[in-house]
Amino acid sequence: MKVLGIETSCDETGIAIYDDKNGLLAHELYSQVKMHADYGGVVPELASRDHVRKIVPLVERTLKSAGLGKDDIDGIAYTRGPGLIGALLVGSSMARGLAYAWQKPMVGVHHMEGHLLAPMLDENAPAFPFVALLVSGGHSMLVDVKGIGNYVVLGESVDDAAGEAFDKTAKLLGLDYPGGPLLSKLAEQGHAGHYKFPRPMTDRPGLDFSFSGLKTFAANTIRASDGALQTHANIALAFEEAIVDTLLIKCRRALKQTGRKRLVMAGGVAANKRLRASFDLASKKEKYTVFYPSFEYCTDNGAMIAYAGCKRLLAGERTDISARSMPRWPLESLSAI
Repeated sequence: MKVLGIETSCDETGIAIYDDKNGLLAHELYSQVKMHADYGGVVPELASRDHVRKIVPLVERTLKSAGLGKDDIDGIAYTRGPGLIGALLVGSSMARGLAYAWQKPMVGVHHMEGHLLAPMLDENAPAFPFVALLVSGGHSMLVDVKGIGNYVVLGESVDDAAGEAFDKTAKLLGLDYPGGPLLSKLAEQGHAGHYKFPRPMTDRPGLDFSFSGLKTFAANTIRASDGALQTHANIALAFEEAIVDTLLIKCRRALKQTGRKRLVMAGGVAANKRLRASFDLASKKEKYTVFYPSFEYCTDNGAMIAYAGCKRLLAGERTDISARSMPRWPLESLSAI
């Protein structure tokens, strides 16, 4: 089955074609980062308009890249939610139009399920069951994954997500948007031991996350500093170490609680080099295996939507053409396949 995947949940327009026999055939991605940088964050109305401008050319380019026509496509998958409602509507409208015009079945995919299954696109794919750490600009979540659609949320962010805390702290340091990768680059110049940041919510039981207080601690530290570049680098390092340590502590707890020996990390923050290095070291010492998607599949992309959609279409799942987009959509409400 060849499935055309459409991702428009936020500020990336992603289109891909996945074949259940031959894997990923083609994928295209357009990022709106430069447009939103002038505003220091995503402007929903501008994001929606840009999706409208880019989505049709990207679909045409993806089909051409795969050497396929509409008759070769067996189904359409699109991000139904969660996300920015205006952006979601652009993708769902495109999916509906193509499904109707081409007379193909379609399925709405949960954005976080797409991220959770992104490592399946690589050759070294994890086997079920496993614990998944989903870390992005909008979500920090630990999930016990027994199979596709069989999810139990173990813990999630109660305020700022990890990626959001990265971007906000980077802005306090005077870095451009999106600040997370720039903060990590600055942290490479930092000297360890100059600052000690708290590891939020690790002094109590539970698997929920809270990074708002850490961001406030960073803001107070920055205000009290001398503003020198080296000082900012030291602060960036201490902040990044606090995020990584917190995620690692919570993952240890989740693995112990569930008895799993496999950990999947996905989402934009999963591209962080310090995070990967720390988890690789810990996994070797503690005898579990950690899996990451390729860097190109960490951020929002159409490939993960095409893959998840293909699995659900093969299982007989269909989304009615009248179905509404869902800016909020609990992961545990999905059906198991």
